[in-house]
This record gives sequence, C-alpha cells and structure tokens, in this order.
Amino acid sequence: MSDTTNILQDLHGRDHAYLRISLTERCNLRCTYCMPADGVPLSPKSHLMTYEEIFNIAKTFVDHGVTKIRLTGGEPLVRKDIPIILEKLATLPVELSITSNAVIIDRFIDILKANGVNKINVSLDSLDASKFKHITRRHEFQKVYDNILLLVKEGFTVKVNAVLMKGFNDNEIIDFIHFTKDLPISIRFIEFMPFDGNKWDMSKLVSYNEVMEYVNKSFPKDQIKRLQDAPNDTSKNYKIKGYKGSFAIISSVTNPFCDSCNRLRLTANGQLKNCLFSSAESDLLTTLRTGKSIEPIIQKAVQAKFKVRGGMDTLQKLQEPKLHNNNRSMITIGG
Repeated sequence: MSDTTNILQDLHGRDHAYLRISLTERCNLRCTYCMPADGVPLSPKSHLMTYEEIFNIAKTFVDHGVTKIRLTGGEPLVRKDIPIILEKLATLPVELSITSNAVIIDRFIDILKANGVNKINVSLDSLDASKFKHITRRHEFQKVYDNILLLVKEGFTVKVNAVLMKGFNDNEIIDFIHFTKDLPISIRFIEFMPFDGNKWDMSKLVSYNEVMEYVNKSFPKDQIKRLQDAPNDTSKNYKIKGYKGSFAIISSVTNPFCDSCNRLRLTANGQLKNCLFSSAESDLLTTLRTGKSIEPIIQKAVQAKFKVRGGMDTLQKLQEPKLHNNNRSMITIGG
C-alpha cells in the first residue's frame, strides 16, 4: 500500500494514533459490569495472538501513525509471556501504557520500569471492601489499595478508573475525590456502558451532570478548578485547589467525545474494533497467518467507523437492546 495513503484516517477526518491491545480474555476478578455472572466462552489458545503476532500487528499500526499503545485485557498481567510482549513492544517508537486491576502488579514493577511503562490505569470501583467484593466477586480490595499506593511510591503516573452505578457507588464520589487530596493520582468516573451480559439500563447510569452536582454541593465553587483537557482526551478534568491529585469524568453515554476519537481496539483473538460501542469486527489475525497484508483490512475497518457511538447517535438508540446486545462482553473487548 502506498506510503502516501493514510489508512488510519476515517471518512470523518479523524486520524487514529492510539491502539488498545487486549492481551487476554482471562481475568483474576469477575466484575459484574465487565463479565456476565456465568462467565464467557474463552477463545481456544490457538485462536489467540502470539507475542510475535501482537508485535507484527502493532508494528503495522505504528508504521502508519500510531504513537500510543495501551495494553489491556481481561487482566493483561495474567498472561505468562507478558515480559516478552513488553520487551518487544518497547522497541517501537510509541508511548506504552497498561490498564490493570492491580491485584498482582507489585510483581511487575521492575519489568514495567525496564520497558518504559510509566502510565498505569487501575480499575477500582469502590473504596469500601465489602462493595469491592460484591462487584468483583473476589476478596482483593486491600491488595489493590496497597498496590495503588506502591505504584505512586515507585513514581508511576496513576489513574484510577471507577465505573459509577446509581444506588451502588455513587455515594462514594466525594470519597474518591478526597482520595486525591494527598496522592498525585487522577480519579476518573466512568459512565456505566452497555455490553453483552452486564444488565445495563439507563436508570443505573450516573451522568456527568449528576457527578458535578455532587461536587458542587460538597466543595465551594472557587475551590473547583477546571483543568485543560489533553488533545483527543476522553475525559473532562478537574481538581480541588490544594489537592495533589485530580478527578475527571468520562461521559461516553450522555456526552460522547466521538468528534475527536483517535482510538482503535485489537482484541486478544486478533479482531479489530473501530469503536467500543460497535459490534462489527475485522479479522486481522487470520489474514496475518496466511502471509497476506493486513493493511487493506485495517483501512476498510477504519473507514467504516460511524461518526458517533457505533451508529447509536441518540440515547433512544442506545436504549434499544438489539443495537448493542450483539457486542462482546467488556472482558473480551479490552478496557
């Protein structure tokens, strides 16, 4: 394919410089919004990308303009060859980061540092151990909490992702913000999104406006500082004056950021998803294994990207189960 052809630009003029790669469908937690209660059918090992295939696909994207790669899962650190994957990807001219539930991340501090992984996103939906157990179906709260503190101590840039669900953890919004008082971390409140098996409905969603209502009731207006969002940022960022950290809101449902989206997702079994909300997938792995170029498939997938939320451009469409029930469970997409 011609070097002058930008295969990562869609028909709406968006250039895609950010690739999220899921390394595994497995996880050591069982979060309710991510995984159905009875689990998910796992892809056979032979259907998953090897570390060589991950590198080769990633290199193709980098050759065409990707500058940032984030590793996700499942839980990426449960994959046995994660050190090799990190070492291979670290040779590419990209910013390399990872999203983890932090249960076992203390075992990988040196490996992460050695491969230039400085930015860590940690999933933590409650600061209450009993709630944590309820949503993750595991007793790992203290381990995760301690590892967040360890990551900060070791100099990593840490963001904590909390999926808000009405009646469950929305009463912890201010507690999470207070968590940033003495720690240089960013708490990111994420709107509950629809995926296969997570029993989503709008009544469970805590919107951007509702989060800010909590904030405005709890802090004086002159103490709430709006921060400058980074280019292509998914979040609206704030901090409380005098606090070391900050907080942000990712409003994918009520206030989508699709106009500036620069993200693509690669699943652990080598399927390219051009949008988190889209059920459409493009098989890169089969083509790669036949020795053919994956570039035409990438270009076709990127150009097929809808302008807004996988074609669900209204909240009414988003509430139609038939429009999103064919999408994967979040655990098999990658966070």
